[in-house]
Amino acid sequence: MRSSHPRSAAVSALVATALATGLLAGSADAAEGSAAGQVRIHDIQGTTRTSPLAGKQVADVEGIVTGVRTYGSRGFWIQDPDADDDAATSEGVFVFTSSVPTVAVGDAVKVSGTVGEYIPGGVNSGNQSVTQISKPAVTVVSSGNALPEATAVNEYTVPAEYAPEGDPAAGGSINGLALDPSRYALDFYESLEGMNVKIGTSRVVGATDPYSELWVTVKGWENAAKRGGTIYGSYGSQNTGRLQIQQLAPLAQQPFPVANVGDKLTGVTEGPLDFNQFGGYTLVARTLGTVQAGTLAPEKTKAQDAHELAVATYNVENLDPTDPQAKFDALAKAVVENLASPDILALEEIQDDNGAKNDGTVSAEQTLTKFTAAIAAAGGPAYQWRTVNPEDKKDGGEPGGNIRQVFLFNPERVSFTERAPGDAVTATGVVKENDKAALTHSPGRVDPANPAWADSRKPLAGEFVFRGKTVFVIANHFGSKGGDEGLTSHHQPPVRSSEAKRLLQAQAVNGFVKEILAADKNANVLALGDINDFEFSGTTKALEDGGALYSAIKSLPKAERYSYVYQGNAQVLDQILTSPAIKKFTYDSVHINAEFAAQNSDHDPQVLRFKP
Repeated sequence: MRSSHPRSAAVSALVATALATGLLAGSADAAEGSAAGQVRIHDIQGTTRTSPLAGKQVADVEGIVTGVRTYGSRGFWIQDPDADDDAATSEGVFVFTSSVPTVAVGDAVKVSGTVGEYIPGGVNSGNQSVTQISKPAVTVVSSGNALPEATAVNEYTVPAEYAPEGDPAAGGSINGLALDPSRYALDFYESLEGMNVKIGTSRVVGATDPYSELWVTVKGWENAAKRGGTIYGSYGSQNTGRLQIQQLAPLAQQPFPVANVGDKLTGVTEGPLDFNQFGGYTLVARTLGTVQAGTLAPEKTKAQDAHELAVATYNVENLDPTDPQAKFDALAKAVVENLASPDILALEEIQDDNGAKNDGTVSAEQTLTKFTAAIAAAGGPAYQWRTVNPEDKKDGGEPGGNIRQVFLFNPERVSFTERAPGDAVTATGVVKENDKAALTHSPGRVDPANPAWADSRKPLAGEFVFRGKTVFVIANHFGSKGGDEGLTSHHQPPVRSSEAKRLLQAQAVNGFVKEILAADKNANVLALGDINDFEFSGTTKALEDGGALYSAIKSLPKAERYSYVYQGNAQVLDQILTSPAIKKFTYDSVHINAEFAAQNSDHDPQVLRFKP
């Protein structure tokens, strides 16, 4: 089984095109355009994303070995040093061996085998395919040859437009379109698939991850974030300069460098251009540049003053008592030192008392006891908590973990209004008391029977009082983006199937907020949490519908709007939304995780301060 990524073969489904046979070597009709009739690499690659020779046998395809991969998807890349004059045809191709290759970089080889299109992640992933030669018979003609000169990938060579529109007749696919590498970035990268490429000194825009990869941008000016990343600010600003970097050398032989956003990968990084399911086009470095550390440090928000209420949201990434004490301590320290001990803290991904053990446990008492104790030990307040335990296996997330949202609050600063606490299946409602809005259940869940919340976290609503003023807080963790196609999908624009569920969830929350505002138009309402969607998304627009809410992160300059970094794109997933009565506030996306290789969570917390 082939995996196009060193994570493991198991995580990448093998989808092989049904391969017919037919010997092509030496036949002029099979290698149209090759003067000698011999099939060349550019004949295999063709001028579209899929090979015109897919499913065919080829013999004695010549090339110089430019890279050898001995792990994951084992094989090697070859490149024809005698390029044709068509910029759309790649001169490189991957030879999939399945076993450890026996060739070396610099070998001149002849390869016979079957041409195919491999789709990393499977047909349903939407990923583009990789043209390859499989079941190869390899003859080494000579060794120690000079490598074909690497093609420069930089701000001058990568086009400004990201991708062509997909062909409606082909379901939105761009696979059948002729490549235009001078106009579209995806076409440019595809025209170099399998070839030896190089980048110069480039800024890191995605920190080193657990799979030994990082992201750079070759366009340092493109949608630059204030702290060194690259902002994903709309569906049309995909950021063409982003490129994933891996290395060919096994980690035991050469550890992969640790880099944070804003660091620089200096010097020349050179190697074959691959495509994998975890990010698309990837420079698999034969020669890796050196990381030059920057000065990026975790942020600390300003402490609220006596008359300000500070409300925060933080996804603590599947926290449960089986996690190391060090994780609890690090998260607690962040609450105290980086978030300045907010008065109300909505937590997402608090797991039950034994984490992923799937035995019917739903209580998170031990998890919360351990976490609040760690906060107190770090010098923070003696937080109390309120939550509603979910039904077992009904809210999605890690199997057995039973994640839920939880309110922590500082009783020295705010009080929680207890109103007949609800359970997992009971909806809280809105009533009018003394011309003011009130919840029927506090804490309570918002519309838990709504199909929008099937296998997803139900919103948690609570009623708080600060300096005599009531504040309604709705903690959310919307459905994930799992199943969405990547930006490098062969469908353009990519299919974002997960949005449908979040749209329904946003409509449910918006409707609940409107109920509160109908009872009291001046009610202080905050809807916050891991919304799993962008500030410009249809999800956010549905939350804001009718002016019921406003996504407060939009009050920040564009260069500061992000809470998460994915494939080199700094983007918004975590939000705090305010009702119209909250006219003046201070907002802070506190960057302590997403930009760093060492993370306590993969999300950055958000804090909003206002005077009710």
